[in-house]
Amino acid sequence: MLVITGSSGFIGSNLIEKLNEENYKDIVLVDDFSRKEKDKNWCNKIFSEKVDRKNFFLWLEKNHKFVQFVFHIGARTDTTEFNKKIFDELNLNYSKKVWNLCVKYGLPLIYASSAATYGMGEFGYNDNHQICENLKPLNPYGESKNDFDKWALAQNKKPYFWVGLKFFNVYGPNEYHKGRMASVILHSYKSIKKNGFVNLFRSHNKNYKDGEQLRDFIYVKDIVKVIYFFMQNRKNSGIYNLGTGKARTFYELVKSVFYALNKKENIKFIDTPLDIRDKYQYFTEAKMDKLISINYKEKFTSLEDGINDYVKNYLDLEI
Repeated sequence: MLVITGSSGFIGSNLIEKLNEENYKDIVLVDDFSRKEKDKNWCNKIFSEKVDRKNFFLWLEKNHKFVQFVFHIGARTDTTEFNKKIFDELNLNYSKKVWNLCVKYGLPLIYASSAATYGMGEFGYNDNHQICENLKPLNPYGESKNDFDKWALAQNKKPYFWVGLKFFNVYGPNEYHKGRMASVILHSYKSIKKNGFVNLFRSHNKNYKDGEQLRDFIYVKDIVKVIYFFMQNRKNSGIYNLGTGKARTFYELVKSVFYALNKKENIKFIDTPLDIRDKYQYFTEAKMDKLISINYKEKFTSLEDGINDYVKNYLDLEI
């Protein structure tokens, strides 16, 4: 029996699909299932049980003997939310309880961290455990993720196998419910369909031209491949970056969306809003040596191929 928290969300639902493809069917879905628009993320998947996230700890106390692995993917991910209490409850304290129960019952654990822990990248994007104490996230979401990373590393008692994955800029199917937090690919697709053009933020940094701000964009299918790799290879516990290791520009991204739609590029530039301008990141790129060093050999999907697959095989069918 495998447990996935955040199972009706973006990454969690893609993980269910990957596990089903690998012939895993005894899967327990944990989430707040009250948002009915997310039902299509899980309703056609194969699973054995649904558990409300508020009842999960009691459920695990009763059923731990049947559980083989816990994937703690669920979290509040809204970077525009500034109520720290929400993140303390849903991201930090909830994750501590998951961790402690995995320790208590000898269960392996993979949990979702985030590249938001790196802040402006003052200390680089290296998944060395020693820099966690120095990181300066830009918002309560990033702080909650870094607070848990630091807490986990400080624990004397750890699950016999555990991994925290710092997701970079993830895009792909099943993110339609995320609103403002959805990927630039999804927003670009909608804008092209509706308006025929895409707005990108103008650069306010002399070192970057308009549209040449850089991010490490990773396809969600690559994310779940890495998670599956760790499930199959339960050694080398620790915190790992999960990007492609190759930063790409927003211009390249939007150009690929136009190409996938077989439409002529029409890109306009608007000022970055004042309220985020001083905290706007111009470059993120995951240092991936650590994952590669433990013999992960799968190649990451190129931005062009990922967008082409996402647009033609999902977005054109979803929206």
